Amino acid sequence: MTVVLRTTSLSVSYGGVRALVDVDLEVESGQLVGLIGPNGAGKTTLIDAISGFARAEGRVELDGRDLARMAPHERARAGLARTWQSADLFDELTVAENLAVTSGRPSLARTVREIALGRTDFDPAVSSALALLDIEELADALPESLTQGQRKLVGVARALASTPRALCLDEPAAGLDTAESARLGEHLRQIVQTGTAVLLVDHDMGLVLSICDHVFVLDFGKVIASGRPEEVRSDAGVIEAYLGRAAAEVIAEDGPSGRAPA
Repeated sequence: MTVVLRTTSLSVSYGGVRALVDVDLEVESGQLVGLIGPNGAGKTTLIDAISGFARAEGRVELDGRDLARMAPHERARAGLARTWQSADLFDELTVAENLAVTSGRPSLARTVREIALGRTDFDPAVSSALALLDIEELADALPESLTQGQRKLVGVARALASTPRALCLDEPAAGLDTAESARLGEHLRQIVQTGTAVLLVDHDMGLVLSICDHVFVLDFGKVIASGRPEEVRSDAGVIEAYLGRAAAEVIAEDGPSGRAPA
């Protein structure tokens, strides 16, 4: 498979604090890559740096093209999309209209026509994103009528409507119950089957380790482990980062249980 998204020696500093330190990461076409780590590890900072919302040193490449000098909107136009931890939507717009905001780039003539007559149709990418996430029945709903789980799915669909080459998801399962999280996982697997490269950041380790093809682990801004989910699950450094050194030593003596650290 082709590497779509790559970071090389990506670093972010806030004053004297190094939030990210030389992070190397790759996401291939049609691959779902997870990024986990304790609170404050730098996960959201990494997405901010990739998408241009945090000043960074190092390289961010999309299909081999260096994005370092690009503003966030230029990176989006190049094919990079992201979601945010908050499920903020345009409350005065319907779900379909929320998606239409990111889909397509209408001509001046179409913009004038829509101002005068209102929008009568949507870019096909809107319908495709709604169908892929199985929320077509919500197209005409206003955000205030949605559950938290539905708002999260709409946020993902809005990012998908831009038909990105790479999609970075920042804690899409936050606030979801077990059933909603499981359905989200199914939808994310469907997304990568279309060829989109997906980077998933989430605290739900059960979700990440059960659906991702490859997982990176951050701690204090550094990658401390990477590999297939079953490899990461039993990594002593990962267990120590989440549970502490004493727990890691106990597990090392007794052998891994096969359960992900909580």
